[in-house]
Amino acid sequence: MAYEAKNYEHLLGLTGFSDALLTNHFGLYNGYVANTNTVAEKISTTEIGTPEYAELSRRFGWEFNGMRLHELYFDAMNAQTSELRGDDALAVQISKDFGSVSAWEKDFIAKGSLRGIGWTVLYYDTVGERLFNVWINEHDMGHLAGAVPLLIMDVFEHAFVLDYGMDRKAYIEAFMQAIDWSVVCGRFAT
Repeated sequence: MAYEAKNYEHLLGLTGFSDALLTNHFGLYNGYVANTNTVAEKISTTEIGTPEYAELSRRFGWEFNGMRLHELYFDAMNAQTSELRGDDALAVQISKDFGSVSAWEKDFIAKGSLRGIGWTVLYYDTVGERLFNVWINEHDMGHLAGAVPLLIMDVFEHAFVLDYGMDRKAYIEAFMQAIDWSVVCGRFAT
């Protein structure tokens, strides 16, 4: 079964993100989808136990997670954003685990401001029943096993340099304004 790229053109015109930046970013995402399919196909036709099989198997996690992380990122952005309300189950959990929504936001933004390239992820650990903000350097490393990603912020340079240069703080502010909390709360609810 081949994966198909989702169409995110509805995000064009999103405040804080130029159409050029978004179009470039969609192209990068489409590449992850294509590469996921290519690597999966090659794995299925490569002799098990060979060095080629080993390298393709390692590469698959990078391509697949690059595809999925971008989908989670784009899916939670919308020009018609919604607010996180204090009585939302997610807001209640955030307040329980971080002390307040504003304390969570401060921590999430701080994680996204770390030097380097990567992702900032709000995870829900279903076993420990708690939330974590996590920095991930690469697509295929640093994920919390079994935890559910609720909100993803791409902090690789391709997500902001075209519009903001190296002003990551301004990009993060724009991203925080583009969050569709109904999507994020829906992920938490399920």
